Amino acid sequence: MPNQTYLCIQRGQPGQPGKGEAPSPAKMEEMYAQFNAWREKFQDNIVDMGGKLSGGGKIVTADGATDGPFVEAKEVIGGYMIVSAESIEAAVEIARQSPGVAMPGSSVEVREISTP
Repeated sequence: MPNQTYLCIQRGQPGQPGKGEAPSPAKMEEMYAQFNAWREKFQDNIVDMGGKLSGGGKIVTADGATDGPFVEAKEVIGGYMIVSAESIEAAVEIARQSPGVAMPGSSVEVREISTP
């Protein structure tokens, strides 16, 4: 079965306890090591590492554009990436092993990208 591509959307909750506190240098080194090990393990599946999204943006409708995303949101989309996998179950496993999922209140939504 050929590989499909999946959009992985990193979500978190605004106002999480400890947010804004800088981790210690030792903790940062540990976090980078975990991330780099995960990225190396799945390097053949990661199509686009994506990135962190900034806090601002625009919401576009037929009537125009307004500032967004809105601060009253119960969750915040923090970033994205695109992976290639044989099935959605395999894409979910790649996301599940991501160090970012281990953060309290975080999740990754995995959606298949349909191509015509």
